[in-house]
Amino acid sequence: MVPLGSALAVLSATMLGFAPPAPAATPAALPPPTAALTEVTDFGPNPTGLRMYTYVPQHVRAHPAVVVAIHYCGGTGPAFFGGTQFASLADVYGFVVVYPSAGRCFDVSTPAALTHNGNSDPAGIVSMVHYVVRHLHADAHRVFATGISSGAMMTNVLLGDYPDLFRAGSAMSGVAFGCFATTDGSTWNSACANGQIAKSPREWGDLVRGAFPGYRGPRPRMQLWHGTEDTILFYPNFGEEVKEWTDVLRTRPASVDHPQPSWTHSVYRNRLGRVEVDAYSVAGEDHNLGFHFPDWARYAITYFGLTGRH
Repeated sequence: MVPLGSALAVLSATMLGFAPPAPAATPAALPPPTAALTEVTDFGPNPTGLRMYTYVPQHVRAHPAVVVAIHYCGGTGPAFFGGTQFASLADVYGFVVVYPSAGRCFDVSTPAALTHNGNSDPAGIVSMVHYVVRHLHADAHRVFATGISSGAMMTNVLLGDYPDLFRAGSAMSGVAFGCFATTDGSTWNSACANGQIAKSPREWGDLVRGAFPGYRGPRPRMQLWHGTEDTILFYPNFGEEVKEWTDVLRTRPASVDHPQPSWTHSVYRNRLGRVEVDAYSVAGEDHNLGFHFPDWARYAITYFGLTGRH
């Protein structure tokens, strides 16, 4: 665990490092993965010493898409492999999964983490993607990021830092890019975690745009999930994420529906009618939403366009 600067911060980070509950029987359950998780070493620049694991399905597609699946605080790549459905979905749809492994919270706070080509965790994760593109002949134009909690925060950071690499993201129980920023050496921001940081859409958008000054290319689409009863990364963070990405992607509200009774699903489209922000608010759910609802992985890869049904 990285130093967090205070007893309260250490307690909060420990809570963020939740272990997934025992899986419940669900009709969405998939068969276990058919191939092995493999660790890769010497994959490129890695300033913070992250470990890299890959899952390549037995029937991988030619020039496969890449899904970077990022664990919660205190987790590991192998734990996230075993606790989510991305590998089993890779068996069905032929993409490659990369599991970065920190064994701690990912750095989403320091200036180095919030800068394109900075010298922190995002740089190591990008090296993993470049390795897979080179050595597995993966499609550099179909790279996606997703994660829970700390992994959701890193998903926001990767899409902000590297809009030239990632095509879309899906963040489960996270915070907006830049919300967790600190300048005192700590990697914990209690005001953000508690949902006390609010900015205008333009202010949030400027933080994202400022991560890669001069970039004028397309921006990755974003899917967001949050439970209304989250007491680790409080629910107001969901609204701030929506404000941020709707500004960055220049979208307007298009529709609201309720796919399940407790869900409010809000869709935001750009001027061409393309869905750019896809937001799910889940009433009554806490920070463990991603493990209470394991089929969110299928929603994520469908949003990425990897199932042929989106």
